[in-house]
Amino acid sequence: MSSNPTDAPNGPHVSRREFDALFETVRTWGRWAPEGRGAWNRVTADHVGRAAALVRSGTVVPMARPWDTTPGPDNGNPALHYMSDLGDVVAPEPSAHKDFIGADYHGKAVSHLDALSHIAYRGRFYGGGTARELVGAAGTRFGDVAALGSLVTRGVLLDLPAASGTTWLEPGQAVHAADILAAETALGVETGEGDAVLLRTGRFRRRREVGAWDLDAASAGLHVEAMPLLAERGIALLGSDGDSDVRPSPVEGLHSPVHTLAIAAMGVPLLDNLDLEALSAACAEAGRYAFLLLVAPLNVPGGTGSPVNPIAVL
Repeated sequence: MSSNPTDAPNGPHVSRREFDALFETVRTWGRWAPEGRGAWNRVTADHVGRAAALVRSGTVVPMARPWDTTPGPDNGNPALHYMSDLGDVVAPEPSAHKDFIGADYHGKAVSHLDALSHIAYRGRFYGGGTARELVGAAGTRFGDVAALGSLVTRGVLLDLPAASGTTWLEPGQAVHAADILAAETALGVETGEGDAVLLRTGRFRRRREVGAWDLDAASAGLHVEAMPLLAERGIALLGSDGDSDVRPSPVEGLHSPVHTLAIAAMGVPLLDNLDLEALSAACAEAGRYAFLLLVAPLNVPGGTGSPVNPIAVL
């Protein structure tokens, strides 16, 4: 990876040749069955039991953002919510009130899970199947969110602002392997096999205090240089209060390189746009940054992901 001061703070710059070599380094194709669950196959009943043993206070912390129907710099496709039945017509008792919700959820506003069919690189999904053959107007025939099912495992919060004594990471600031190791040391936790790793950059603290901004133009997140460490640790899930990628992308011609490595190479689904502020406070109060994590996406056959409300239990 070439070093260039003009690439800071999201650098160093990475060529596509270097990126392709990195892709091969972390690739796990053919390792598990069923392949459409990818790294979730790492999580066994023993992992679940050890995660459950972490529950001490019984504190429950949800991580989904409020359903966001307001347009803004970080919400170009607002979610929909409207009443479909107001219960104000003459009808047998009781009256019923009904509403509709809908969202183009892959974006910067809705808390959601990316399944393995969300990302293809050079036309191929995780495992090597071609997107052209496997995706149609009715959905995907590989790596859908229904095949993933739910996940219960140990969650680890890498609270980078807390670890570094800052309020938040600035938009465009890259997180490297050394930053992850330093955060683990400061927080007294280490990621391991089958873990769900959640990266807090302080996005929503900054949003509340400074205001919304265009996250496609600049957002804190992982540099691709950090991915071999997470691959070596054997994680099952990666999440963030952004979308895990630092932006602008440090890789030439590739807008979401961390998405590409995690999903298409490593088979690791992603959680995007989590509000991790309450979890940060709960972990600080408990003095520990590992917890039981539950992720239950909607059962959507053919779906490339799902809105989701992950739950941490401390």
